[in-house]
Order: sequence, then structure tokens, then C-alpha cells
Amino acid sequence: MAESAHKRTKRSLVDQAWLLMMLPALFWAGNAIVGRSVAGEVPPVALAFWRWATGALLLLPLAWRHLGRDLPMMLRAWPILLVLSALGIGVFNTFLYIGAQTTTALNIVMIQSAMPALIVVFTFLIFREKVTLRQALGVLVSIAGTLTLVTHGDASVLLQFAFNRGDLWMLAGTASYAMYTALLRRRPAVHGLSFAVATFAIGALMLLPFYMMETLSGHPMPLNAASVLAVGYVSVFASILAYLSYNRAVALIGPNTAGLTIYLVPVFGTILAIVLLGEIPRLYHGVGIALIAIGIVLATRKTAKAS
Repeated sequence: MAESAHKRTKRSLVDQAWLLMMLPALFWAGNAIVGRSVAGEVPPVALAFWRWATGALLLLPLAWRHLGRDLPMMLRAWPILLVLSALGIGVFNTFLYIGAQTTTALNIVMIQSAMPALIVVFTFLIFREKVTLRQALGVLVSIAGTLTLVTHGDASVLLQFAFNRGDLWMLAGTASYAMYTALLRRRPAVHGLSFAVATFAIGALMLLPFYMMETLSGHPMPLNAASVLAVGYVSVFASILAYLSYNRAVALIGPNTAGLTIYLVPVFGTILAIVLLGEIPRLYHGVGIALIAIGIVLATRKTAKAS
């Protein structure tokens, strides 16, 4: 009886869309901080490669019993599996780490905030899925909240925004992950652990030749505390826990709504800065977070009622 109650509790947790949207944002906020903090010390492709290779190895024991059943289906669906692995694993985070070498945290957040809108565009172009007025309003309100946070409530900051090479990497990576999100509905109907291990491993293999070229060009992966801690965090939290949660959220509430997760990244980034870095809370923090929360509630309310 107790075991049955435990299973029901576990199942209810993995069906909570609000929780599944919050966890990736929290872990990806930390990922942006880690990527920026080790820029210049840990090569970007090396960080991406070891992130996914380590994540796949850590997940393999948990996914093993599902892989035997799911492997035939994944082999039949190999084209979409390769596309999803390239877009969501091989390209996005590698481009983020490369972009972080030459752009600011402000630009990274501002460019990533375009992702939910790009998801809407891709789902319309590929699947002709229309966005509701409530969803559009929610996106706009969340954008306003994001801009309030990243500009510290000073609109004149937007006038100083300028693209550089790192921003172009970020823009390409953001478009890649938006496409990944839109195409997730085409993923094979296999267990989440099987899908994660397969895409992590394929993504790591895709990155392997670029990692070797980076190493041979004089930028080897250093073996020190900073690199070990960085790989540990991005593998466990920003990869395994974040991707399992995000993929499940897309399955539950659809790509357009799940994509709003990205607006929570600056929220958690702000909270982490206050708690860990001692940043003083300001009025614009409260205003920005409130706007993002209102926008997400507007965009998800109809979906929540339907479920």
C-alpha cells in the first residue's frame, strides 16, 4: 500500500507542468553563470563534449532496462533522433559556450529571451499551430518582465545594445533550440530516460571531432578543480535534470507554452545573484519577476484548465 502511494506521488510530480518549467530555468540560470565564469579557462567545445558524454554515462545505469525495449523503435526513428540530437545537444549549448567567450551576460539573456517567440514561429511554419490571443499576451508581458530585469529598469540600456561575434553565436544557438523544441513532438514514443541517453550520446559523438580539433589547435581541456566542478554541474543539473524536466513539460503542455520556461531564467539568475553574490534587491527586481509571472500565468492558464 505504501509502495503504491509512493508511485502515485512520484507520478504526480512528473505531471506537474509548473514544476517542470521551473527546474530547467533554475539549472540553466546556473549554466549561464558557469559558462561565463570559466570562459577563457575551459575551452567551450570541451565543456560541451564532456557535459554530454558525462551525462550519458551517468544516465546509462538508470536507463538500461528501458533501452532494451526502446532501442528498436529509436533505430526506426533514427532521422528525427539525429536531428534532435544535433539541434538540442550538439549545437545549442556549444554555441552558448562559444558565444560566452566574447559577449556579456546581459546580451546572452536578451538574445535567449527571443526563444519563445521563435518556437511559436517554428511550430506555425512546420505544424501550422496557431498561437492564441492569451498566449501572445502572456509572451509580451513576459518579454516586458525580462527586459525590466536585464536592463535594471532603465530603458536607455536598450539603446546601448549592439551585436558582436559572440551574439551571433548566441542567436544561432537560440534558433537551434527553438527548432528542437518545436520538433520534440516528432520524437519516438520511448521512455524519457532512453531518449535522453540516446540524444546525449549522439550529441557527444557529433561534438567529438570538433573537440579533437580544438584540443589539437592548442586548447586542451585543463584538469583542475574549476573544470571538474563545471563539468559536474552542467552534466547533472543543466543536462540530466533540466532536459528530463523540459522534455516532459513539452510533452504535457506543448512547445509554445513550455518554451516560456526561458523567461524564468533571468528570474532565477536574479535570485541566485541576490542569494549567492550579495546583490541588493531593487524595485525593478520585483517588477520584472512579477511581470514574468503574470505573463506565464496568462499563457498557461488555458492549458492548465484543459489538462
